[in-house]
Amino acid sequence: MDTGQAAGCSAGGGNPKACSRFCHQEFFGSNCRGISKNHYLQFTSSLDPTAEISLKGLKCYTVSSSPCESPERINMLKSELALMTEKNAELKKQARELSTKLQLAEQGVDQAQKKFLTLGMQHKAGPFGTVKGLRTSPMIISDESVNPTLSKILEKIAVRKELIVALANSNVREMLKFWVDNIKRVGVPNYLVVALDEETERFCKSNDVPVYRRPPDKNVDSIGKTGGNHAVSGLKFHILREFLQLGYSILLSDIDIVYLQNPFDHLFRDSNVESMSDGHNNMTAYGYNDVFDEPSMGWARYAHTMRIWVYNSGFFFIRPTLPAIELLDRVAYRLSHEPKSWDQAVFNEELFFPSHPGYEGLHAAKRTMDIYQFMNSKVLFKTVRKDAQLRKLKPVVVHANYHPDKLQRMKAVVEFYVDQKQNALDTFPDGSDW
Repeated sequence: MDTGQAAGCSAGGGNPKACSRFCHQEFFGSNCRGISKNHYLQFTSSLDPTAEISLKGLKCYTVSSSPCESPERINMLKSELALMTEKNAELKKQARELSTKLQLAEQGVDQAQKKFLTLGMQHKAGPFGTVKGLRTSPMIISDESVNPTLSKILEKIAVRKELIVALANSNVREMLKFWVDNIKRVGVPNYLVVALDEETERFCKSNDVPVYRRPPDKNVDSIGKTGGNHAVSGLKFHILREFLQLGYSILLSDIDIVYLQNPFDHLFRDSNVESMSDGHNNMTAYGYNDVFDEPSMGWARYAHTMRIWVYNSGFFFIRPTLPAIELLDRVAYRLSHEPKSWDQAVFNEELFFPSHPGYEGLHAAKRTMDIYQFMNSKVLFKTVRKDAQLRKLKPVVVHANYHPDKLQRMKAVVEFYVDQKQNALDTFPDGSDW
């Protein structure tokens, strides 16, 4: 203790009054957290006023009268606080990781998720033909704080945390009604329309259709109210992110689709994305070796290339995984920064382009849907309707994506597959008149 902390009553010159003033100043004249004034009064009042008190040689031990929290001390405390905050953040991160592992361990139904727990561990390769890599990523931990309103809606509608989602505005009202009628006829309970304008919202509510209207957003609303098919289609990558963050798997559907069976009975759920193909046969839909011939190269004139027709961005099943959310983010970013880009082209580029100098590819597992179950209208009108055996197959859905006379062909599909009118498809050309 320094001299300022052990001041004697000699400072009062032996005078009791002076000493008392000195001690009082030492107790109460500083900013220190020492003995409070109340304690001091209790102490002095407890003394017998008739007793003889010798103040000679009495030393008043007090804390320093100088400010305790010096700038150096404050800086040191700030540094300690910063270190503790950083350590706390690290502990929170560890807690989240442990929570993730716990959740994955509890999700024993999904074998792919259980396999994920072994990542980071080294393994010996098994016998030939037995080694398989993971087909998908684990589902993320849901975060209801992202959109509490939407979360409550999905809790009531979703079945096993899965549902069909469609975006619509008043420009496609008649087609939307036909879309809804077919979903109800098949008996699919878990579907939701994201209304992009008030008129669509009113239509859904008046027809007992599950509907969600997003909070006002100037950029989204301007497209949603007046945009055509391609413009509205591009919005889905921005809107779907919240659904995935809430922990739901989404079967994204355009409304020019006819439902003939419950699609959830025909999904594999082994990939981040399962998508309908624009291919019209096994080669174009599932991929083939396309040989390029360049005679001028002589001996090396033949070059082998791999080709596959694009996935249809109007009908795909996407699971709440990190690669899936990254896909949505990538596509949404490019569409917002490349005004002339087409959402389906960007969707496929991000899914298929590999990593190469200057570009890091998306690490997402994908599956092509069966083209005779999840059928595009080119498959139907160019091939199926002309084949006696294929005509007997009943698809899960038919997407009128290849033809501009969408509603007429959708009605014909229902007549053929539901009403069993065998010539319902005959009057239409393979393609379109323009």
